[in-house]
Amino acid sequence: MSFPISVVSGGTGFVGRFIVNGLIEAGHHVRIIGRHAPERGDFVGPVAFMTASLGDEIDWSPAFQGASHFVHAAFDHLPGKFRGGEGDDPESFKIRNINGSEALFRAAKACGVERTVFLSTRAVYGTQPPGLVLDETTRPHADTLYGEVKLAGERRLQSLADDRFITASLRVTGVYGPAAPGRDDKWTPMIRAWMAGQAVEPRAGTEVHCRDVASAVELSLTLPAEDVSGKVFNVSDLMVDRSDVLAIVQEESGLSYPLPPAADTSGFNPMSSARLQALGWQPGGARLLSETVRDLARTLIAAR
Repeated sequence: MSFPISVVSGGTGFVGRFIVNGLIEAGHHVRIIGRHAPERGDFVGPVAFMTASLGDEIDWSPAFQGASHFVHAAFDHLPGKFRGGEGDDPESFKIRNINGSEALFRAAKACGVERTVFLSTRAVYGTQPPGLVLDETTRPHADTLYGEVKLAGERRLQSLADDRFITASLRVTGVYGPAAPGRDDKWTPMIRAWMAGQAVEPRAGTEVHCRDVASAVELSLTLPAEDVSGKVFNVSDLMVDRSDVLAIVQEESGLSYPLPPAADTSGFNPMSSARLQALGWQPGGARLLSETVRDLARTLIAAR
């Protein structure tokens, strides 16, 4: 029995690690392209690794020889920043992320890769009328360089799609979930500050768990070609308020510090993932959110 070979760029990143592990658990042999070699224990099985950066002018074919799938999760940006990740060099940022992504797509296609999935972002929608629900028919209005380069990546990939090169782009919202050992996830600093008695500013947004992003990727690689090729899919689960997160921490910890007031979401643009859910994607919802936050809280309580 043969197993598919899948290439994942950015596979050692926060989201990439979940994608790689999801593919390994589904029976894939995985090759990772990244700037830094993985840490011991990052993955549930062995991986091959190629050291390279997005935008490098190199021969990418060794990464793709014999592979059937490519997941492009790499994104070149300043550490910790997506919006504003260009720093003081927006032109190089655009070249690395747009032209660099296209070079990978073309190399994958030239080497016979059958399916490619691109991790895009809700930022491609930009500013929309208050309260409008964002679905895949909503006209993109990228108003950050981050959203602009991701939208350009979607379009470069879509232009290469044909009967032998099946493509899909996933517009992913804010992502939560546990980080690798020794690293902080997105909510741990906020939870740590609240547990120390510090005030937390109100904020809310759409979120999806890393594990659910990984399952969306795997589904996009396995669905019939006519269901996915050349298409975009929203990947979003819940509207999450910081007060909701901290209420779970409060219950778990027994601490009585005040919670921030709920944020005003009356003009917010929620994302609809109905298109992907109609094809079988099932995110974890409130249950997975509660489990994840309780685990984070227990880890911080144990460290106090």
